[in-house]
Amino acid sequence: MLELQGVYKTFNPGTVNEKHALNGVNLKLEEGDFVTVIGGNGAGKSTMLNAIAGVWPVDEGSISIGGTDVTGLPDFKRAALIGRVFQDPMTGTAATMEIEENLALAARRGKKRGLRWGVSAAEREKFREKLQILNLGLEDRMTAKVGLLSGGQRQALTLLMATLQKPKLLLLDEHTAALDPKTAEKVLEATEKVIQKDHLTTLMVTHNMRDAIAHGNRLIMMNDGKVILDIKGEEKKNLTVADLMKQFELAAGEELVSDKTILSSL
Repeated sequence: MLELQGVYKTFNPGTVNEKHALNGVNLKLEEGDFVTVIGGNGAGKSTMLNAIAGVWPVDEGSISIGGTDVTGLPDFKRAALIGRVFQDPMTGTAATMEIEENLALAARRGKKRGLRWGVSAAEREKFREKLQILNLGLEDRMTAKVGLLSGGQRQALTLLMATLQKPKLLLLDEHTAALDPKTAEKVLEATEKVIQKDHLTTLMVTHNMRDAIAHGNRLIMMNDGKVILDIKGEEKKNLTVADLMKQFELAAGEELVSDKTILSSL
C-alpha cells in the first residue's frame, strides 16, 4: 500500500544551514498495516510524512501509494489517496461550522457540488453512526459549532473527517501530542476503533514510547534520517520501554543517555 525506495531530502543545500533530513529511507507497508513511528527530534519522522504527502519534492528516490507512483505529484494531486491528522487540534476543522457541516464537507471532498447546500437525512444518519464509534457523545451534538468543542473532541472529529472516504493511507503526525494524557488516551482509543473498523493502512508518528509499543502491529524507529529499527509480530507484542531503549542504542551506535531528551516514555 505504501513503498518508499531510497528517499533522500536535504534542506538548504550548500549553505551553513544544510540539513540532511532523509538519508535513503526504504519502507514498505502492506494493506492494513498500522505502523507507529518513533525517534528523537530531527530524526526525520515528520519529514518522511511530509514527503509521502507531497508537501515538498524529494531529491532522490521514489514513493508509491496503492501501486501508484506519486513521486512527481504535488500534494493536492495526492489528496484523494491520503487522510492526514496534524498535531494542532485547531487544524483540519472549520470552527464556525457545525459538526455535521464539517463532516458533510469531508464526505463531499473531490465530488461535484451543486447549488444546493445542506445535510440530507441519509447523510445525517450516516454521520451519527460514525460519531458513535468515537464514544464521545458527539452524535447528540451534531448541530453544535465545532469551535465549542474541546481539543480532544476536535481532534477525534478531524480523525473521522480524514477517514470518511477511506483513504489508501492514513498519516497521523503526533496527533495527540498537544492533548493532556487522559484526553490523548481517549483519542488513541478512538483512533484504534476507526483504523480497525475500516482496515486502514496507517503511519502514526509519536514521541511516546509506550504509545508506540501499545498501538499498531509494527514499530519503526528513525535516527539521522533513516529507519534503524523495524519491529513486528511477537517481538513487538513482547516489547518493553527498556527493550526499545536498548535496541535504539545497539542500532544507532550511541548511548541513550536520557529517554526524556530523545523519546518520551510517559
